[in-house]
Amino acid sequence: MIATIQDRFIAVRGALGMTQRDFCKGIHLSQPYYTQIEGGKRPVNERIVALICSRYGISKKFLLTGEGEMFSENLADLQFQQLFETFKELEAPFKDYIILQIKQLAEAVEKQKAQSAPKGKKRISNSE
Repeated sequence: MIATIQDRFIAVRGALGMTQRDFCKGIHLSQPYYTQIEGGKRPVNERIVALICSRYGISKKFLLTGEGEMFSENLADLQFQQLFETFKELEAPFKDYIILQIKQLAEAVEKQKAQSAPKGKKRISNSE
């Protein structure tokens, strides 16, 4: 269990692979203010906890106490919502490009899974 809330904030940011700058931008908080939170020089308030949980799909229980899983069960829904919000801001040619890239990524992942399947067992893909 991660002992302090400051350490849990750092762990969350690390798990997301984000810099302080990008993390703060996502929750509309200044980086100097957030740096002071991570350093234990500023208290954590309910508003900041709520922002982190809703924006990044973090379990409130984990963030406040260190108990349970870091990510809440509805992380996929939150990610999809963020993706959709960003996607709808794009112009049509960029939307087409994004769709093509996602399809190619999915195909590459399936191919990699098929290649790493145990010998003698053929993986069945979704397209079969």
